[in-house]
Amino acid sequence: MTTQEKKITIHEVAEAAGVSVTTVSLVLSGKGRISPATGLRVNEAIEKLGFVRNRQAVSLRGGQSGVIGLIVRDLCNPFYAELTAGLTDELEKQGKLLFLTQSGAQGQHMQRCFDMLVAQGVDGIIVAGAAGQGADMRAIAEQKNLPLVFASRASYLDEADIIRPDNMQAAQLVTEHLIKRGHQRIAWLGGDGSSLTRAERVGGYCATLLQYGLPFHSEWIIECEPSQKKAADAITTLLQHNPTITAVLCHNSTVAMGAWFGLLRAGRQSGEGSIDSYYDRHVALAAFAEVMDDELDDLPLTWVSTPAREIGRSAGQRIIKRVQNDNEEARSQIMPARLVVRAN
Repeated sequence: MTTQEKKITIHEVAEAAGVSVTTVSLVLSGKGRISPATGLRVNEAIEKLGFVRNRQAVSLRGGQSGVIGLIVRDLCNPFYAELTAGLTDELEKQGKLLFLTQSGAQGQHMQRCFDMLVAQGVDGIIVAGAAGQGADMRAIAEQKNLPLVFASRASYLDEADIIRPDNMQAAQLVTEHLIKRGHQRIAWLGGDGSSLTRAERVGGYCATLLQYGLPFHSEWIIECEPSQKKAADAITTLLQHNPTITAVLCHNSTVAMGAWFGLLRAGRQSGEGSIDSYYDRHVALAAFAEVMDDELDDLPLTWVSTPAREIGRSAGQRIIKRVQNDNEEARSQIMPARLVVRAN
């Protein structure tokens, strides 16, 4: 059996470092008064021998593993990618490590990820996207006295530690901006009808139209897959059937890019010669974005930016506080959106 295959024990670490097993345990748990020289010697022995720390055992001894677990649905989604970046930044400042798991685009592996993180003995868990499963995880976390924070795209759980964007406010903000620009016939493009995030955004859009006494038609709210080709085809069909529409609010940046290509195609087919003339005379685009302002696509449209990275940082701060003191009452934190207007 090679050194890599052999499981190194705490006794072997103690022998290599010339200290007692108790001293090694204190170094691993971060408890007790250990001199810097002794701690360095033990850690050098751990590194040399390739000892794998059993973080759950450390936790059971009353210490902390120094690891925070994160469950996201899909890192390819810009919201979760930005959230993870913000969370990582915050945890690194606190000297903590991130244990990242993905539950699948539909959350199909959510419970398995949660159970695995619990078994690993992490200090706390942040769940990003758990509609329908949050209550079960919260109950288990309470039983195990495990800090749990939800960093969500929408509101779906009461009486829980949750940090989320204000989707309705974001939609109201961008819809009102379009209205003040003179648009009175505004359509919606993109998103899945089963999405709670989309429902909150559409609610803000509809409420703002009603507030200003503007027309609202259900056929102006179009579902669309997050595909540039699908969005290009969808906006073409939408405008062919509803030529009086002057602005379209897109569910995300992918849909917005596809809609832009659709307008480009429409401008060429109309014989007007340039997309700019078609864009200015016929229809304006606005969209929701979940990336930093300087990372937005350089298109002449209006963005409403939901602060995914800030949500990640806030989730990191919240979970650290929970780990240090879990007696505070659960609270909901709602993060406002920002309007980013690009020159047309």
